[in-house]
Amino acid sequence: MIRALTAAATGLEAQQTKIENIANDLANVNTDGYKRTSTEFQDLMYETVKQPGGALGSGSQTPVGIQVGMGVKVGASHKNFEPGPARMTYNPYDLMIEGPGFFQVQTPQGETAFTRNGAFHIDSQGILQLANGAKLNPQVTIPRNALNVNISNAGEVRAMIPGTGETVLGQIQTVDFPNQQGLMAMGEGLYKASQASGAPVQGVPGESGLGHLQQGALEGSNVNVANSMVDMITTQRAYEMGTKVMGVADQMLSATVNVK
Repeated sequence: MIRALTAAATGLEAQQTKIENIANDLANVNTDGYKRTSTEFQDLMYETVKQPGGALGSGSQTPVGIQVGMGVKVGASHKNFEPGPARMTYNPYDLMIEGPGFFQVQTPQGETAFTRNGAFHIDSQGILQLANGAKLNPQVTIPRNALNVNISNAGEVRAMIPGTGETVLGQIQTVDFPNQQGLMAMGEGLYKASQASGAPVQGVPGESGLGHLQQGALEGSNVNVANSMVDMITTQRAYEMGTKVMGVADQMLSATVNVK
């Protein structure tokens, strides 16, 4: 009975982690570039009472054994990088990556980070940056007198400069990773590379498997509210079953203790 209590307790803890991830997903349903979290479970170690294939005597072996499980744990929790829906804004500095890839930015702390949120703005010097101050890298500067800023699907930034004509202002590049699920979330829509993600591979949008850019649009959150609500209900039921197991185990333990 004690083992049943501890195994059920591990189930409650695991389901609590999943419900927390679901709550975070639903809270970010309107966050541009947000990616939902996938939670994976793994069973814990087993106590082997009888080894499968053990000798029974007379040269025969048992075809099966006896193993008792110790419960469950959260084996992995990672971001799902399926594309989110497009949201048209018609802002010339809003960019959406249609397909694989990330924008590379430099945070105010000097760290290199990556994001799918392309809601860029220009600062007092005309440098493209996110609302949190992370600057696009390689850096692109828009002159104060620039007119009709146009960003092509391949990331080429052009604008009309009075007295000069149409001018190329820079080239936006994107990056991708061998293992996107190995990225570490930093908050504010940013990710950083890890040994699991591999080194970033930089290139021109639309080439080498990278997605094209779309100007005047943003990628919405890929959280599906209906699916998340269903997951929340099944997680809640699993949690309730765990509490019932603990109640039954407690009743059995109580009956054993009260045997006269």
